[in-house]
Amino acid sequence: MIQMKKLLIYFTCFLCLVGCQKNDIQVHNGENTSLNKLDGSWVVINYWADWCPPCLKEMPELVEFSNENSDINVFAFNFDQLDIADLDPQIKRFGVDIPSLISYPGEIWGIESPQTLPATYFINENGKVVKALFKPQTSETLNEVLSEVRNL
Repeated sequence: MIQMKKLLIYFTCFLCLVGCQKNDIQVHNGENTSLNKLDGSWVVINYWADWCPPCLKEMPELVEFSNENSDINVFAFNFDQLDIADLDPQIKRFGVDIPSLISYPGEIWGIESPQTLPATYFINENGKVVKALFKPQTSETLNEVLSEVRNL
């Protein structure tokens, strides 16, 4: 009986700890997350905007890259930081089939707002930006860069 009570107490404490974890990174069409959950994982962030033709042309390539690399976290971030009500139609219209950050990447990873779009940032397992690209990419070039930065 005492063993069962201890087990119940441990289980309750475990549930409290899991439930109390803070998801401080808001994601629109994906699961909210936190830096703790992303720790030890590669992250790629792509800044885009609906008024940027190269961004829109690049989006299917970014989606393909994400599908080819399920072991990394690929996020889109709308440069104009739209309200969710305005962002949702754009995501659907332009085929942004990867999770879209609501939280500002600059506050999370110290990325300054890019002067040129599209902009793609590679963040290593330690949360450090190791590569920034400021022109449209293809799935092939993104995979080449990923291979390059993983070997640093």
